[in-house]
This record gives sequence, structure tokens and C-alpha cells, in this order.
Amino acid sequence: MNRLEKLKNPSRPLIMGILNVTPDSFSDGGQFVAPESALPHALKMVEDGADIIDVGGESTRPGAEPVSAADQIARIIPVIRALRSGLPEQTLISIDTTKAEVAAAALSAGADFINDVSAGRDDPDLFPLAAERAAPIVLMHMQGTPKTMQDDPHYRDVMGEVLEFLRQRAETAEAAGISHGNIILDPGIGFGKRKDDNLILLANLARFVETGYLTLLGTSRKRFMGAVCNETNPRELVAATVATTALGVMAGITIFRVHDVKENRQAADVGFAIKTVNP
Repeated sequence: MNRLEKLKNPSRPLIMGILNVTPDSFSDGGQFVAPESALPHALKMVEDGADIIDVGGESTRPGAEPVSAADQIARIIPVIRALRSGLPEQTLISIDTTKAEVAAAALSAGADFINDVSAGRDDPDLFPLAAERAAPIVLMHMQGTPKTMQDDPHYRDVMGEVLEFLRQRAETAEAAGISHGNIILDPGIGFGKRKDDNLILLANLARFVETGYLTLLGTSRKRFMGAVCNETNPRELVAATVATTALGVMAGITIFRVHDVKENRQAADVGFAIKTVNP
């Protein structure tokens, strides 16, 4: 099976393991910046059940400063090349960037698709690139930018506004030549949202699935869950994360972007077994 077929026609929920090659990501910054440390970590995530490794050279934590395309490329290309040659053939690699120049370099180095937190708004060349390369692309909702997104975000109807934004961005992507089957929608949990906004979106995940696009959920170690659980250490939010993964599986979400692969793989598999059992 072609790697991308696993993405477009998954036989079970897909787990996307996070590989930040950045010095400042909110829970694992600086740990995997070199290929010598990144590849063993990626191999461990695949062993634990990851279908996808998501490589990012720019932090999107609240308050993060933007990173130039040149600096992102310098960080990610050696890692992606090492992953493509060292990971099992069927393992997908995604590039987490908003910049077409970075995405193009990553795709040429062996990445399979693009994960864009700006949903194509930051760089007008990104959609044409994805169309030209026939590369799937994740379109995520975010109010503001990573630097400003938690500066008093507010909504009149968070569910309606996020859903409408994603529909409009998907239509724009299709108008640029990206096929419907190559579009993945992400509600952007934690990106320019208050605690209750995130909870409302999680309570209504099925509405994103009902759009007919592939979907992605990223809640891993997010601060809003710490507020619910009275926990300030992101690394202590594994159980909270797997609860949302199980919830997402029952709603029909396609991909789960996580730090803790083994635990979320188990949650996804059990949830999927329950969802698909013959009564």
C-alpha cells in the first residue's frame, strides 16, 4: 500500500507522534534537535504505535516568536532525511510549518504531507505548492498568532465560528487545486481558545467529522486540561490526553497528534474496538 493511502483510507485511527526539532517547544524543547537523537526517538514512537512522525522546526507554543524559513530548513532537513532512510517504509512523515519554502524543502527531503497551523493564511504560496505536489495538508483553526493567540481570545459561538472558518479555508484550498481527499481539518484545540471554548469543541467533535473531510485532533499535554485537573506540569497530563483521544475516536476523528504515543495508541485501539464491535 502507498503510504498516503494509509492516510486517506485508514483502517484504524492514526497516531501522529510529535518530533519537535526546536529549542523552545513547551514540553520537549531542545531534546531532539539533532538527527542522532531525533531518529531513535522517532523509531521508539513507531515501535509504540505511531503511524506518522510530525517534524517541526518552529515552536507554536503560546508567546512563541516566528522562526525564519532558512532557520527552519536548517533544523528540519537533516532530521527528515535521517527519518526517511531510517524509519519503516510505511511510516508517514509530516512537516509542521506555515511557510511554503520550508514545506517544499521538507517534501523534497522525504516528507509526505504538510501540517499548517495557519490554514494557508501565512503564506499565499503554500496552497499552490500543496496542489502541485499533490501533498495532503492539515488546515488548523487559530485565533491570532502563536505569539498573541492567548491574549484574551473570545467568541460569540466558538463551535460555529471554528467550523465556518475551516469550511472556508477548505474551499479556498480546493479552489487552489488541492483535492478534497488531501484536506485534513483540525479545530486547533488550545490555539486562541479559553478553557470552556476547548471543552465545547471537544464535546462536538462529530460535527467536524460530518464535514466529510479527514480530521486531526491535537490536545496533547495542553494547558486547558491542566486547568481542569489542577495540574501545572504538562508531562503529568498523559491520562487527560488519552481521555480526549478515546473521546475523539468515538466521534470519528482520523488522526491524533500526541507526545505520548504508547498510551494514546492503547486508548485509540480500545476506543476503536468498542466503536466497531458487532452488537
